Order: sequence, then C-alpha cells, then structure tokens
Amino acid sequence: MSRIKRLTQSYSKYVAVPWRDDAAAAQRVIFCVYHESEELRLRAKVDEFEIATRAAGHDWALFDLTDSFPNWLASQRYAKSYFQKPNLLSTLLPKYLSYIEAEFETFLQDENVSEEFVVALQGVGSLFGFLKVKEVVDKLAPKVKGRLLVFFPGSYEDNNYRLLDGYDGWNYLAVPITADKEF
Repeated sequence: MSRIKRLTQSYSKYVAVPWRDDAAAAQRVIFCVYHESEELRLRAKVDEFEIATRAAGHDWALFDLTDSFPNWLASQRYAKSYFQKPNLLSTLLPKYLSYIEAEFETFLQDENVSEEFVVALQGVGSLFGFLKVKEVVDKLAPKVKGRLLVFFPGSYEDNNYRLLDGYDGWNYLAVPITADKEF
C-alpha cells in the first residue's frame, strides 16, 4: 500500500473521532505530514481526504497557497523593482502574511465555513524561504471554528516539524498524522 494511501487511512480514522467543542485553536490544527517527493501524489489524492471528511459527517473546504506569492507580488505597486532587486523583498514580506490572512478570511466567508468544516490548507511548501508555516498557521487557525488541516511536505519527529527538511523545525501543538502512525 502506498504511503499516501496509508496517510489517507490514518486521517480517515482520526477525523471520524467526535470533536471536542472546547479545544483551543492550536489544538484544532491537524498536520498531515508526508515526504516532499510525494507532493504530486498527494495532490492527485486530495479528493480522498475530502471523501473521508464527508464520510465522517463534516464539511470540506480547500484553500490553496501555491500561487499566493506570485499573485501577491504581482499586485504590488513596485513589483518590477522587486524582481530587479530581490533583497528589497525582506522589508515587504510581513505584508505577504497579511495578504494571506485577508485572502483566507474572504475564502471562509465565500465558502460559508462553520464549526463542522475541515478547512484544508494545501501548498504550504510554496511558503519556503518567504514565511514560516508556524506564523501562517498561528494567524489562520483561530479563524477556523472547525478543524484546520495542513498538508505538510516535510518531516515530523518528537513534536518537531521540518518543512521540506530544509532547516531547523519548530515544536507545535497540532495533531500530527503520518503514513506510519495509526489511530
């Protein structure tokens, strides 16, 4: 059985467990951790996560960050100068996080998201080098009344998450789901 199939099964078992109403925002976050080389396989199977979510009696919404950076940068007044001098971007990156937050809020309103929703966050690998996933999750998680599912290309070990195995990770309270962990 493929690792993505096992990840889907682990998620399916977890999402079927009744939800607590009194969980804090950080406790309502679920990280589905997979090896970064399996990104395309996971994207091809995202519908299976939706099916598992709906089978457990919850609604589903998918928010994709993949194109958020180019869309945001293209909307900047001096976009051409940032391409010519990328070192100037460092002063502008905090606005990128605000852009993601605003886009996410609009998405939640458009989708009419309630406390019975799993809001899946796809494309977090595209944040690499621009923002830390932890910063984004910290901003977005309180906005989701149900569960925030983060598809996370990287690794998880001893409560430590590493995006794309590229740099030191961080400790986070989210529920980790991996292909190797059974619920």
